Amino acid sequence: MRFTKMHGIGNDFIIIDAIRQYVSHPESLAARWCDRHFGIGADGLILALPAAGADAKMRIFNSDGSEPEMCGNGIRCLAKFLYDSGLCQKLQMTVETAAGPMALQLEPEGGRARRVTVNMGKPRFSPREIPVASDGNALTLQVEGRPLRFFCVSMGNPHAVTFDLYPDRDALTRLGPQLERHPAFPRRANVEFCRLDGHGGVDAAVWERGAGATLACGTGACAVLAAAASQGLLPRRAPVRLPGGTLSIHWAEDGCLYMTGEAETVFEGTIPE
Repeated sequence: MRFTKMHGIGNDFIIIDAIRQYVSHPESLAARWCDRHFGIGADGLILALPAAGADAKMRIFNSDGSEPEMCGNGIRCLAKFLYDSGLCQKLQMTVETAAGPMALQLEPEGGRARRVTVNMGKPRFSPREIPVASDGNALTLQVEGRPLRFFCVSMGNPHAVTFDLYPDRDALTRLGPQLERHPAFPRRANVEFCRLDGHGGVDAAVWERGAGATLACGTGACAVLAAAASQGLLPRRAPVRLPGGTLSIHWAEDGCLYMTGEAETVFEGTIPE
């Protein structure tokens, strides 16, 4: 099985051309191949599949084998993979995902895709759509004896964003699993801990549902901007700084969030299925 290892500001993926290769049991393959000691090592496995009404279809599996609806960094990597491999050399392409079709704009450099802008769609704040067990999209949870205020947003997947705590690595890996599986989140949650810089930007540490602490999360960056802007904490266009790099997020007049960032190829190889 041929694969390409890629990353979007440190959020790394194993990309498989499932248009020209057959992949069986991707859930178990993801858990095995994403292992950083006994496999290739990645946050997730992405399959590039044919699609009737789009240029390609994306299926993504977390390192624990679970299948999320969408991944912002992953879809940028997939777009670069499709363009660079010749599977789709459009600068404007549409990719089908479990969260719906996504429109992408590619910026080439030297014959290869360098930066990608993704229309991530409109944020959803309805508790039922997120989902969150609350009357509204904001709730306060007791976390290790202190109250933290969370603003919940769906970007096709559930996010809980707080501006009350920006943890160090030890605290992130301790609190993340507790909050991901908190009873308030029926389908678990991606959790973003944020720190406003006072100059129109924000730092975010992410605990991803099914993947743990990652260097970046595209849907998470969009959720952070949507939560902050809806509370008047940030303008509708702002840089979101993650441990692996910065994403530019714009909540446009059409109500959609546009995410711009780079995607990089690390290496290619083969592995027994």
